[in-house]
Amino acid sequence: MQPSGATVMAKDAELPVGAHLVTPRHGYAHHGIYVGAGKVVHYAGYCHRLQRGPVEELSLSAFAAGHGIAVLATPMARYSAAASVARARSRLGEDDYRLLTNNCEHFCTWCLYGEGRSEQVRHCLMHPISGLRLAASLFAAWCKAAVEPAWRGAAA
Repeated sequence: MQPSGATVMAKDAELPVGAHLVTPRHGYAHHGIYVGAGKVVHYAGYCHRLQRGPVEELSLSAFAAGHGIAVLATPMARYSAAASVARARSRLGEDDYRLLTNNCEHFCTWCLYGEGRSEQVRHCLMHPISGLRLAASLFAAWCKAAVEPAWRGAAA
């Protein structure tokens, strides 16, 4: 699921500092702010594990987690690239993730525009069947993540 207005970046392309990055996951798009030097600040939420995670800075490859990365166009951003990066880093360590009101997309739009919004959440609320499909997809991914470590341990 790639948002409209996203430009797919080649793996070796230089990303602009302050860019709104998007990478596909199981049924949704994950968002982060590129802060330079191969690093991204994002709201981890549930993307790494079955418990929610904080706002963190990590490598571009860890953010992508084996998926492609696109840059979302932000021509009307309220803040400059440097200010957006500073805003992103000002929330490092925050651990108040909420899927519907404070997720990774809300975080990025707050960094760039000063207000948290999520087109993914809006779309799911406007189209309940899509929302149910997304919930089922997320649940299946979480179940798989919960079972895989136990299965791998049993095989060792």
